[in-house]
Amino acid sequence: MTTGRQAGPRRVRPRSFINDAHRAEAEMSAPSYTANWNYPTAVRFGPGRIAELGQACKAAGISRPLLVTDPGLAGLPMVEQALDICKADGLGVGLFSDVRPNPVEANLSAGLAAYKAGNHDGVIAFGGGSALDLGKLVAFMAGQTRPVWDFEDIGDWWTRADPAGIAPIVAVPTTSGTGSEVGRAGVITDVATHTKKVIFHPKMMPAIVVGDPELTVGLPPVITVGTGLDAFVHNFEAYCSPFFHPMAAGIAVEGMRLVKEYLPRATRDGKDIEARANMMASAMMGSAAFQKGLGAVHSMSHPVGSLFDTHHGMTNAVFLPYVVVFNRPAIEDKVARLAAWLGLKNQNFSGFLDWILEIRAELGVPHTLPEFGVGDDKIDLVAEMAVVDPTAGGNPVSLDVAGAK
Repeated sequence: MTTGRQAGPRRVRPRSFINDAHRAEAEMSAPSYTANWNYPTAVRFGPGRIAELGQACKAAGISRPLLVTDPGLAGLPMVEQALDICKADGLGVGLFSDVRPNPVEANLSAGLAAYKAGNHDGVIAFGGGSALDLGKLVAFMAGQTRPVWDFEDIGDWWTRADPAGIAPIVAVPTTSGTGSEVGRAGVITDVATHTKKVIFHPKMMPAIVVGDPELTVGLPPVITVGTGLDAFVHNFEAYCSPFFHPMAAGIAVEGMRLVKEYLPRATRDGKDIEARANMMASAMMGSAAFQKGLGAVHSMSHPVGSLFDTHHGMTNAVFLPYVVVFNRPAIEDKVARLAAWLGLKNQNFSGFLDWILEIRAELGVPHTLPEFGVGDDKIDLVAEMAVVDPTAGGNPVSLDVAGAK
């Protein structure tokens, strides 16, 4: 999501338990080997492939796309180039950029108004996680009659949507973090409750992704770090999740290796296209992997992000080592295997934790929330919100309010 930007595992639970307590105890002690698995869409990946944006729209059945991006990107040459490419291919393209860093319902309403006023028939979701999420939500809500909150990722609420009312989407990521471009969900903040809501539907998956790492070359180091460690956390929490999905776990392991090898390079030299390409791949891998589950890093980050409007990826990076320690009883063996795969000097739990602390320090990640500019006056509220966040259910160790503090 942009934090858990994609829905968690859509798991089929056995029905032979005598009661809920017995079922909960059994589920904590042994994995279920029944699960539903999904993987991403078609991806046109490589330097310079933004030139295929118009072709991708046509392949997705879009002739009048609305390009949804954020205000910071809207005035940059890359957006102008994208619009020109669409126009050269005969597309009636429009632009919408009223997107907050943590999108809210007002942004969605304005995007829908622009979509309908321009008589658009599809969306180009263009940018980082926030623009990608809002673009997907505009396409999803284009033909719905119920409020967006009716489609939160709870049970089978997604079946309330009219599939025929969901417009096609082409996604163009310009950061390497959330992986929302290959996800089936979008995150939006409910300002009334200060909570982030995950809206899920299988048809929210973009029809085509144009993954051009050249679009990430201009990212400043702080955004490169925040988004890159967001990708790492997606992969890590997916790997540690207790749910059964060995394919996702395998993707997650390689996704973490790519971050280890290439995030420092991309941060030192923003024009290192090899590093940029591998980081973009890692972000997509994290999103594909975390259908296996997310955990306490995200369940803590979500309330901090909604209450303090912090950068999601950097918030994840701040929380990461604390959650690693909290989860140690359940993940120590897994982390030792991971340390070996990553080629760490000390291939055990302590070696992995030391490396996490070292790379955070190297990349300038704040060590605590106060260093991040977040006071502790709302820590009780954050803890209460964290334990009911949907991602908390994927944590390897049960999370309660005391543990969240």
